[in-house]
Amino acid sequence: MRDLTIPEQRHPEKQKRPDAAQPPKPAWIRVKAATSQGFKDTQKIMRDNKLVTVCEEASCPNVGECWSQGHATMMIMGDVCTRACTFCNIATGKPPEALDIFEPGRVADAVKKLGLNHVVITSVDRDDIEDGGAEHFAQTIRAIRKQAPNTTIEILTPDFIRCNDNVLQLVVDAKPDVFNHNLETVPGLYPEVRPGARYFHSLRLLQRVKELDPTIFTKSGIMVGLGEDRQAVMQVMEDMRAADIDFLTIGQYLQPTPKHHAVDRFVTPEEFKSYEKAAFGKGFLMVSATPLTRSSYHAGDDFARLRAARLAKMGLS
Repeated sequence: MRDLTIPEQRHPEKQKRPDAAQPPKPAWIRVKAATSQGFKDTQKIMRDNKLVTVCEEASCPNVGECWSQGHATMMIMGDVCTRACTFCNIATGKPPEALDIFEPGRVADAVKKLGLNHVVITSVDRDDIEDGGAEHFAQTIRAIRKQAPNTTIEILTPDFIRCNDNVLQLVVDAKPDVFNHNLETVPGLYPEVRPGARYFHSLRLLQRVKELDPTIFTKSGIMVGLGEDRQAVMQVMEDMRAADIDFLTIGQYLQPTPKHHAVDRFVTPEEFKSYEKAAFGKGFLMVSATPLTRSSYHAGDDFARLRAARLAKMGLS
């Protein structure tokens, strides 16, 4: 495995930030409004357990489809993020309070009530906490294992960039089935899109997960339509494979409000198919690349395919 500890200088081209005018939204990106009874039932469970979901906070276009099937991505550690990424609709500022020690239990209770086979747990960034919330993630995983032992667990974590190197071990020791941390975009756009984060730090985080526990699947995703070019996306794929990442997601960026980073263009379904083919060719075990792909979209079905792909690679299928 190639060492990614020392950053390399890549993508020197200057990326031009698009202007505020957004191109017309094409038919393939439009979704139906959420009205089903299943949606309402999932919403009630979230409200009854006083839980926050990234589905709502980040204005995910797939919330109607996912919640109608009882699938929700739970967001722990509050609803205020200490970062100010220009693509994200989650509130930014100083979190108003300390972590809720009862939250892991409430998350586990909701997972049990929903009868989930697979659950995705994410969080805001909490740079105000010494371990970045690593122990809180671990406690949530353990609580789910206790109340819903047959549920597979996928986590989507912050980068823990302001923490010491030992905090990652806390999360890995809790043994999530999938460890996801999104790179979000190509490195040339980080100063505009993901300020406060570091591209090679995020890559190294995922590589270290594999070094600490090779049995855990690793996953990462990027958005397209922010102003990147194809060559930069291909290089990100190469970097991910060098870090031994198993699962890649690629989705269309959608501008949450006029104040956020503008959409440069809407990538066609055919281009997404091309990215998918290229990614499988580079050795990813699983790839999801469509306009509406998000980190947790169809995560349960994709996890089953991911596990089957590993078994096939080992000659055990």
